[in-house]
Amino acid sequence: MIQTVVKRDGRIVGFNDEKIIAAIRKAMLQTPQGEDEHLTRQIADRISLKGKSQMTVEEIQDAVEMELMKSARKEVAKVYIQYRNQRSIARKAKTRDVFLEIINIQSNDVTRENANMNADTPAGMMMKFASETTKPFVDDYLLSDEVREAVKHNYLHIHDKDYYPTKSLTCVQHPLDHVLGGGFQAGHGESRPAKRIETASVMACISMETAQNEMHGGQAIPAFDFYLAPYVRSTFVEELKNQEEMLGKDFSHLYNIELDDFIRKPLDGLEGDFRVVQHAVNKTCGRVHQAMEAFIHNMNTIHSRGGNQVVFSSINYGTDTSAEGRCVIREILNSTYEGVGSGVTAIFPIQIWKKKRGISYLPTDRNYDLYRLACKVSARRFFPNFLNLDASFNHHELWREDDPNRYMYEVATMGCRTRVFENRFGPKTSVGRGNISFSTINIVRIAIESMGIKDEEQRIAAFFARLDELLVLTARQLHERFEFQRTAFAKQFPLLMRSLWIGAENLQPNDTIESVINQGTLGIGFIGLAECLVALIGEHHGESEKAQQLGLRIVTYMRDRVNEFSQQYQHNYSVLATPAEGLSGRFTRRDQKDFGKLPGITDREYYTNSNHVPVYFHCSARHKAEIEAPYHDLTRGGHIFYVEIDGDATHNPEAVMNIVDMMDALNIGYGSVNHTRNRCMDCGYEDASAHLQSCPKCGSTNIDRLQRITGYLVGTTDRWNRAKLAELNDRVVHSTDFLPFAE
Repeated sequence: MIQTVVKRDGRIVGFNDEKIIAAIRKAMLQTPQGEDEHLTRQIADRISLKGKSQMTVEEIQDAVEMELMKSARKEVAKVYIQYRNQRSIARKAKTRDVFLEIINIQSNDVTRENANMNADTPAGMMMKFASETTKPFVDDYLLSDEVREAVKHNYLHIHDKDYYPTKSLTCVQHPLDHVLGGGFQAGHGESRPAKRIETASVMACISMETAQNEMHGGQAIPAFDFYLAPYVRSTFVEELKNQEEMLGKDFSHLYNIELDDFIRKPLDGLEGDFRVVQHAVNKTCGRVHQAMEAFIHNMNTIHSRGGNQVVFSSINYGTDTSAEGRCVIREILNSTYEGVGSGVTAIFPIQIWKKKRGISYLPTDRNYDLYRLACKVSARRFFPNFLNLDASFNHHELWREDDPNRYMYEVATMGCRTRVFENRFGPKTSVGRGNISFSTINIVRIAIESMGIKDEEQRIAAFFARLDELLVLTARQLHERFEFQRTAFAKQFPLLMRSLWIGAENLQPNDTIESVINQGTLGIGFIGLAECLVALIGEHHGESEKAQQLGLRIVTYMRDRVNEFSQQYQHNYSVLATPAEGLSGRFTRRDQKDFGKLPGITDREYYTNSNHVPVYFHCSARHKAEIEAPYHDLTRGGHIFYVEIDGDATHNPEAVMNIVDMMDALNIGYGSVNHTRNRCMDCGYEDASAHLQSCPKCGSTNIDRLQRITGYLVGTTDRWNRAKLAELNDRVVHSTDFLPFAE
């Protein structure tokens, strides 16, 4: 008697003869004689009783064919066999069509799914070939029936589904001190510990590049300034030793001299040790600047994942007040301001300024001058973004200003918005942790399905009931993926599970990663809150207080449920304000097909990014901030706030400062400022002229507007998918009619 079934992915599940009955019935209904319940039950019973205690799916299907062929209904056997073959053929035909689109470098939503990937190159093609053939395998063999149906019918999206079989994790905040101080192995090579700033810069790049090949998400450094600061001092000592060799003197008494800052100054009028120290400082500053230039250049040219994609990298900095840390901050900002090559804005790394009271908030704070510089750089180069460490949900009870390792207690973010901080299974920190995997619910669809209920209260109640079902399903799906991921061996991730992930230093190569990965997060995301609200009550949260209260009620419900899931499954679940790139259009296209173009809901090519006020809604920056601010506390898996400003921000860094101060005052956790930036695609010339048609430098008309797509920049909108291009065209400027919020 059959007791268990081995599925195609190797999972063992209980035997259910109803699946045999359903398959035979489906075949019978396609024949002239129709259904024969007695024969169907007879065949199912015979297979169930005569079968081995454990059989594979294919063995059971072969047995069904044999029983049908022996019966009087041989025409049913023919239909059943044809169905199995047709399913295989259909899958192959779909794959063929997708492959032809990739081969012919057609610009569509498959080849433009990720704007950071050039799918037209040979390496990019190989990446897409692998991706598009892996996804059906995941659907057929790795997902439960219920999850597969939810994905199929547009209720749920599993992010990075093509990487599912690899058991890889999403992202990590690199504890770079482990790498710089202990060295690491990458591929067939081995790196020794860093001794000078140039080496530290290169090793930071290689660390992120290597980890990018072991993971399916992004890479980040949580405390770039703290980690590189020691190598500013060692470089300074090296410059003193150079003078010792040149002058034949001993300057060892200056090696540990206390310096207020590393700033280049002329040597005129300086004598003795003062001249020696300033000369070493000048040389050190020059080397740090070159190291930061090299770091930015490398992060925009070093490719990973088979050579088709630069590393999706982020760096956090701003709170190191030491002379050495300030030097790192100053020179990374100066290098960013200058641009790469002929002055082109660097796309990566995503830079994040960590703003903190007592550190950089007021003019009397130690790093306030660097904060002003950060705003100046952001006004020209889009980066850095701004992370508010004073937001109520970003506080850490152990943070102390006099603690040299206080960065361990500072939240850091990465990529489009990913935030990892709270931890049920270890220290509360961002360092050495990341997201394990995440999935997104289509809350617009379930709102549309509730629209037919006339009574508003009943309509909203029906929506919440369906939302709860999908939350339960998504939590279970993430748990099932976690159960699959935890079986990976440490040796499959030679850098991540040796030097980066918290607790990995205790793993042996043949140990599974089960004991350490639960310190990461599982994210349940959503997009289209605005469209969801329109479907439920006729207006979005930017338009009325009533809609805002309902929006907060929805996301609060999600937050409360993920807290319950955390307890139920013993994981770090969190709510993510999903950064929808390809997904914003994918969800919408299917819903348009099923429901038509509903005004304010499905009448555009995209759904609004997470809980944002729609990009086409005219309002002030302050109104947008006041609406979106409360959602940041609820979406602790990641969030971001944007403001679109008009004109040339290069000469108006105060506008950026005012917006950042406003974010702080309203308890917004993370945000950035978008503005006009044109780029000549032929010579790299950039400016902020309105409606630039031709390049004033080379005369080319090949002009592109540098834009932020979700949380990162893209050098050309040619790689944007159709939905995101439609969203870009709809974006409106937010008026900045507010007073500065600085105290």
